[in-house]
Amino acid sequence: MGQFKSVFLQTLEDRGFTKQITHSDALDAYCANGTPIGYIGFDATADSLHVGHLMQIMMLRHLQRCGGKPIVLMGGGTTKIGDPTDKEKSRPLLTNEQIADNIAGIRKAFEPFLKFGDGPTDAVIVNNADWLDKLSYIEVLRDIGVHFTINTMVKQETVARRLENEQPYTFLEFNYLLLQSYDFLELFRRQNCRLQLGGSDQWGNILGGVDLVHKADSGDVFGLTAHLITTASGGKMGKTADGAVWLNPDRKSPYEYWQFWRNTEDADVGRFLRLFTDLPIQEIETLEALDGAEINAAKIALANAATSLMHGKDAATEAERAASAVFGSGQTDEAMPTTEIPRAELVNGMLAAAAFQAANLSKSNGEARRLIKQGAARVNDKLLNDQNAQITESDLNEDGTLKLSAGKKRHALIRAV
Repeated sequence: MGQFKSVFLQTLEDRGFTKQITHSDALDAYCANGTPIGYIGFDATADSLHVGHLMQIMMLRHLQRCGGKPIVLMGGGTTKIGDPTDKEKSRPLLTNEQIADNIAGIRKAFEPFLKFGDGPTDAVIVNNADWLDKLSYIEVLRDIGVHFTINTMVKQETVARRLENEQPYTFLEFNYLLLQSYDFLELFRRQNCRLQLGGSDQWGNILGGVDLVHKADSGDVFGLTAHLITTASGGKMGKTADGAVWLNPDRKSPYEYWQFWRNTEDADVGRFLRLFTDLPIQEIETLEALDGAEINAAKIALANAATSLMHGKDAATEAERAASAVFGSGQTDEAMPTTEIPRAELVNGMLAAAAFQAANLSKSNGEARRLIKQGAARVNDKLLNDQNAQITESDLNEDGTLKLSAGKKRHALIRAV
């Protein structure tokens, strides 16, 4: 894409976000004048967002920092259907209570990134259940469905793939496009919102909204998508051997969050610095030029900057200090993920494999035994050789802890109480 007049679009371009834009010249003019208003929707399928959502959150952050107003749309209504995009089978349906609990959890993820309030550029949170729950079926058919053709809907990638593979695609899921599009129409009417942002997997849904606003209200609105991020080795962004990298600290501690970024592949460091931190481009270019062992300095800068955004500077500093203690001198540290177990369980001995499972370093005793068999399990930095090895009180450090290590990068503490 070329040079943009608006600071917002140029920032997204320079930092590597932008993949697709509708009416780029008109959107550029809109963003360059006045206060552009844009939104992203987040369905409440879990009680925390994860690292895979950071692209969207960072786009809203850049919008606000560039003088725009971000709208965070909670999918209290659309979650009742479940976004079928890129899914090979239907999502499980959640109850109203589960959705409400999930919304309460995921709201927390936005607070470190956006300034909320009543000002012209302050972010706001809205819930599409406020209008979707009130729609009657006849209204949906008459006021929304009339603007969509089956011919276009069945050409959407997810629909086409499911039909081609003879996999079920329910009528419930088929309506998701209509309701997401209606969200854009409602936000256009209620908030004068003229921009929908999202990942490139949402391109079809975003186009549906742009088209609906134009047909229903003759409104000129826009869509912009970001690249879907995979790691240099082809893995899904935000997925690890332990599962998703959650944003809420009760799901993933600041120390574990810091470690996730510190363990970034060499080839991804520059790209992730651009996408997931506020560091200036010039500083990033200096960091990404490092090679050999020096690339670790860039990874630490990435971990510190990303963790500072999510959990605060103090948490990032503490995580770096803890990591330095663990990796630099073999010491343990309280900032590491810690699991408490009754001291009584150690009196007669506890299977080391069970301790690894309790510390969330393995999903099962069997997986822990395989770690031991592969020579990847250590207790207090000593290699375990016996799959049936036991841990007793005599193995505890003076502070009543045990350091467990799975491979070179995953560590946790067991504390006897």
